[in-house]
Amino acid sequence: MTPEQRLNSQGLLIPTSYSPSGNYLPYRRAGELLFVSGHGPRRDDGTYVSGQLTDPVDVEAGYEAARLATLNLLAAVKLAVGDLSKVRGVVKVLGLVNSSTSFTLHPKVIDGCSDTLVAAFGDLGNHARSAVGMASLPHGMMVEVEAVFLVSE
Repeated sequence: MTPEQRLNSQGLLIPTSYSPSGNYLPYRRAGELLFVSGHGPRRDDGTYVSGQLTDPVDVEAGYEAARLATLNLLAAVKLAVGDLSKVRGVVKVLGLVNSSTSFTLHPKVIDGCSDTLVAAFGDLGNHARSAVGMASLPHGMMVEVEAVFLVSE
């Protein structure tokens, strides 16, 4: 089963990749490493899941936002390499959570990203990770994720 088929079987669809909102590339390849810029939870209509997480009850909304951000990130990977089956591993993930200073459940929010990558790639989706809180994110986004992938030539 391909990574996309694995995701589709769970009701998760990879959207069309979108253009960056600034002067940067959506990805940059260096040999077998693919560095993917930060992606947010952008909906099909171009709006973002927004808001600041302040309370433990916000974790579920943050998790779903991280999942959507990851699907958008995977759209950039697909654009870069043509087929997600060329991913040989997920090396590193950085997850940014728009949160208050009292919110401490960043790892549980970014599990939405990690769980999506493992759902797509199985054991190849396991990765090193950082999950941190930010006072704000572009477009008021709830989360942003970036990643480094190992890909086939």
